[in-house]
Amino acid sequence: MARSHQRKKHKEQLRQYQHAQEGNSSKPRKGSISGTIAVIGIILGVAIGYFTTDGSLTWILVGAVAGGIVGFFIGKSLDK
Repeated sequence: MARSHQRKKHKEQLRQYQHAQEGNSSKPRKGSISGTIAVIGIILGVAIGYFTTDGSLTWILVGAVAGGIVGFFIGKSLDK
């Protein structure tokens, strides 16, 4: 059976492939969690607004906006 790993052409292609893979894996992929934390903040803001005002739509919306903004900034600080 042929030993492809001992042929010069194969070794050269293997080195090029490994070098190309090193370039892709050396850059760390960093995901952003600010959107996820903002959604959690919106949900918490809606829940707090609903339970504290017995279902007043105005305060539920205010709580959702405030929770989203706070969650976004917390997520941004966690991304750093």
